[in-house]
Amino acid sequence: MNTLAQIKAQVTQLAEHIQAPPETLPTFGASADFGRPHIEVRETKYHYIAIERGKEIAHSSTTDMDELLYWIFRDITSQMGYSYELAHRDSTQDFRRIAFAHTLKILEQLNPAWKANRETELTETLRKYPFQDDLNI
Repeated sequence: MNTLAQIKAQVTQLAEHIQAPPETLPTFGASADFGRPHIEVRETKYHYIAIERGKEIAHSSTTDMDELLYWIFRDITSQMGYSYELAHRDSTQDFRRIAFAHTLKILEQLNPAWKANRETELTETLRKYPFQDDLNI
């Protein structure tokens, strides 16, 4: 079981590799609130928790360090994907096309298995909510 300091060091190293903005990283040991995730190590599990306005809005637990890192970088790269899309918007297509593609590109740099996992999740999202191009909204 890794310590909080070891997890933070690994997250920091991976974040530097993809040039993740510091504000996209989780906090460690305590919540910064406002929906920003934080990491805790309790008993025999890693906990990935988001708190907003003092209330827990998401909480995932695992014993698998790779799964924890996937959760962390799934969220970081998603934020990066949407930021990239905003700077490269194409009004003729669903904004998610650019955001999702950029997210997957970044995840692949970290771990091809993480990219595959996220691709599966995004495919399911698109099955329920397909792309809608040329809406001119």
